Amino acid sequence: MAFMKISSPHAHGPMTTAKVMRLVLLATVPGLLTLTWFFGFGTLINVLWASLSALMFEALALKLRGRPIRFYLNDASALVTAFLLGIALPPAAPLWLIIVGCGFAILIAKHLYGGMGYNPFNPAMAAYVFLLISFPVAMTTWLAPKGVTTDWLGPIDALLMSLGQLSAVDGLTAATPLDVLKQNNSLELSELWAQSPQMGQFAGIGWEAANVAFLLGGIYLLYRRVFTWHAPLSMLAALFLMSALFYDGGSSASGGSPLFQLLSGATMFGAFFIITDPVTSAVSNRGRVIYGALIGVLVYLIRHWGNYPDAVAFAVLLMNFAAPFIDHYTQPRTYGHQPKGGPG
Repeated sequence: MAFMKISSPHAHGPMTTAKVMRLVLLATVPGLLTLTWFFGFGTLINVLWASLSALMFEALALKLRGRPIRFYLNDASALVTAFLLGIALPPAAPLWLIIVGCGFAILIAKHLYGGMGYNPFNPAMAAYVFLLISFPVAMTTWLAPKGVTTDWLGPIDALLMSLGQLSAVDGLTAATPLDVLKQNNSLELSELWAQSPQMGQFAGIGWEAANVAFLLGGIYLLYRRVFTWHAPLSMLAALFLMSALFYDGGSSASGGSPLFQLLSGATMFGAFFIITDPVTSAVSNRGRVIYGALIGVLVYLIRHWGNYPDAVAFAVLLMNFAAPFIDHYTQPRTYGHQPKGGPG
């Protein structure tokens, strides 16, 4: 008689895949509303198009693989990928860009490897990097926040812009705070802040509030025990320490203060909604600490010395590569066995 070789006990709990995914979707709401308040309806339009595209590609992939379509669509994993990609893209991104990104995320980054649970890379971040490298102009056309421009993007204008019927005129677009800092080579930070209208108190107008909103969503997920604190806290701590270590007080070569780094770009979004993906991150708590810390270090290195202002997606994909290696050296002892060097 053959027995299954299972090394650890298994406990049944109330959390299912569908419930976890729906909690993640719910936790994105504060960030989505904040982005809408400051940047207009573009991000909501992104999420709408991405959701429709992702569900279409998910159904197509399941049909081609002979899998039950309704069963797998109900787990909401495709919707989570759509929301994450839609939030990461510039507001009111072209519809074709969203469709291409969702197709890459679902068909290539997810189902090519066997579907959910088998993908080695985060699908949303893989699609984001693919789009950024392939279509850099479309991926770097960001809208100016409320307070910098009076042309706030309403729902109709956002829809028309995504359909290519309304161009992103100069009055609507602006460089992100990370772009401004990356391109600066002569002004001290105090002068840069005074000359750049999109700069806020610590980071950029709208970006500070959006990062705080995604932080609140992440705290909610921690409260609901969707993931543990190890990866997010270690990433933020490593990013804070790196920026504090290399902060020179505000010269023209400065990489920005620790608060600037924490409240700019996709920092909080990445810490709580991207690196916590259970499939592509490290498994053990010790491994998650290492995984998150290395992502924080890479984010600062790429932002400050690399060619891309925001580096969360690149850092995550690089550490997705390394996650199995981290797991190999940080795996916990098998249940019922003594640690190395222990008795018996």
